[in-house]
Amino acid sequence: METFWLMWMAEAGGVTDRLLQIARWFQSARGWQGCGVAVLLGAVSALAFAPLHVWPLIFLTFPAFVWLLDGAQASGRDVRQGLVAGWCFGFGYFLVGMHWIVFPFMVDADEHAWQIPFVALLFPGCLALFWGLATALASGFWHRGFARVLVLAVSVSASEWLRGHVLTGLPWNLPGYVWTGSDTMIQSASFLGIYGLSLATVLSALMPAAVIGVDGKRADDSRVALGGIAILLAIWGYGLLRVPAEASPVFPSVNLRIVQPNVPQHEKWRPEFLMRNWKQLVDLTRQPGLESMSAVIWPEAAPPFPMLSTNGALEAVGTLLPDRTVLLTGTRRVEWGEPNRYFNSLVAIDGKGGVVAIYDKSHLVPFGEYLPLFRLLEPLGIKQLTGMNGGFSEGSGVRLLSAPGLPSFGVLICYEAIFPSAVVARDARPDWLVNITDDSWFGSWAGPYQ
Repeated sequence: METFWLMWMAEAGGVTDRLLQIARWFQSARGWQGCGVAVLLGAVSALAFAPLHVWPLIFLTFPAFVWLLDGAQASGRDVRQGLVAGWCFGFGYFLVGMHWIVFPFMVDADEHAWQIPFVALLFPGCLALFWGLATALASGFWHRGFARVLVLAVSVSASEWLRGHVLTGLPWNLPGYVWTGSDTMIQSASFLGIYGLSLATVLSALMPAAVIGVDGKRADDSRVALGGIAILLAIWGYGLLRVPAEASPVFPSVNLRIVQPNVPQHEKWRPEFLMRNWKQLVDLTRQPGLESMSAVIWPEAAPPFPMLSTNGALEAVGTLLPDRTVLLTGTRRVEWGEPNRYFNSLVAIDGKGGVVAIYDKSHLVPFGEYLPLFRLLEPLGIKQLTGMNGGFSEGSGVRLLSAPGLPSFGVLICYEAIFPSAVVARDARPDWLVNITDDSWFGSWAGPYQ
């Protein structure tokens, strides 16, 4: 037994020595080498998100990033060096994690392809400023041991909150979303919120770095690193308690038919395909069992024409549906006037062809559904992707909707679903949510999975 214990201690000492060597290598990376390493660490970290969900990677890359920042702070609390290192990490993180953002520019390549190099570099470069801000702030309070880990976790989480709110916000791929591949681990968002879960995730991923101090030696408070394991166990344990062994229907009398026409984006609005696309929606809706459906759901902008302003469209829906079935469909809606106003909407149509509810998307996609400062940018050749001058108009915001035979519901149209504080009306919570999304803009890879 004593021999086994001595062998185990020797092996543990060997692991510690190798870890010290790795940490010192990252701490010694400076200048352009340090920038390159930071970009690589950020890029690898992005693989933790959908569709790969390799979340253990952040428990390697995040501690390595702390040690890289240790090297940047070797001559004192250097805010500028911290800013550069954080920006480089963020650039790699968003370059890989959101590379799919260029796909919509390929749909109408003749019109928009020239913008791809600018989008591919400027988009992650701008988002990376938030990580640069976080590390610059943390650098101003850089301390030995665990303190620097705690400061960095708080500053990164705060900057991610800012990213979700500044200039309408883009809270995409927040750190807490690495758990979307696990029904158990994501449950803590129910009481922490996604920003709270992001803080817990970042803190637990950074904690292994506390084993090594700023000086490249084993830290006195290295046992604090075990706190990361405790956080993960707490998240996992809560998820086990919250997820039921068997799901049960809340409204067993409500049956939904979800129709996915799967029309390629470049064929969606071409005149020669309009009737084919409409027929595909109708044929899929008419599949056996329609008479037992409470509602049929079509995606965002599914009809190849504006439903409410196209002669015969509502009558056709009334002919298609049984009397007690409601159609919930995305459509472009037009308010005629000087000038005309266009909305990205969901309309609820009953089995007699009557409109019983309308929701207009309120959180629009910049450069996709509207062009910021369009009077300044359009003369420069920059156009938003929908091809309409000025783009869509904003709706009045989330609200409670009702339709015959359905519990009260709320609507989210695509981009709106990523804003955790604007999903439901606070004074009237719906019984269920319907999120209609046209993901054909973004290919069939990472974007739709995320």
